Amino acid sequence: MSTIDVSESSKNIGNGRKVPGAPLRPGWKKGVAIMDFILRLGAIAASLGAAASMATSDQTLPFFTQFFQFEASYDSFSTFQFFVIAMAFVGGYLVLSIPFSIVTIIRPHAAGPRLFLIILDTVFLTLSTSSGAAAAAIVYLAHNGNQDSNWLAICNQFGDFCQQISGAVVASLVAVLLLVVLIVMSAVALPHNSYL
Repeated sequence: MSTIDVSESSKNIGNGRKVPGAPLRPGWKKGVAIMDFILRLGAIAASLGAAASMATSDQTLPFFTQFFQFEASYDSFSTFQFFVIAMAFVGGYLVLSIPFSIVTIIRPHAAGPRLFLIILDTVFLTLSTSSGAAAAAIVYLAHNGNQDSNWLAICNQFGDFCQQISGAVVASLVAVLLLVVLIVMSAVALPHNSYL
């Protein structure tokens, strides 16, 4: 009785086609880890930029009376205060997650750091999504108002303030998108036997 020994390299067929089950190129996980690091830097910039833009939004109208001065500031709205705090937390977490991202570059097959990043990225994705959505609702009301609840559109008078808070909301949604991509990439690069 004769046996045929088939080596791993014979899974690739000569025409460049691959047989199902053939392993991917060995460096792809390191490439995913490098892309994770780059996207994490982008998410840091977006989240901290959103927090800084919202926290510095302030406009005072040039006319006032003896008793009233017309001013719009982020701290006039509790939703915007929540937004600033939440996005600052998200940016702080992303800064603190950089060493774990570097570990995944150095050790691309390690499951522990990737699983840790997936769990915490999901938690902070939830926080950034909720704060961005709440702020977006108030920005919509500031632009359009609501006749049923007698909420007047303030962006006709406070144009600079509205532009700045709108930019902050857009930056937060960019951070949300980058966090979603980070979670999906980390999940794809996670070893399949680490789910158990």
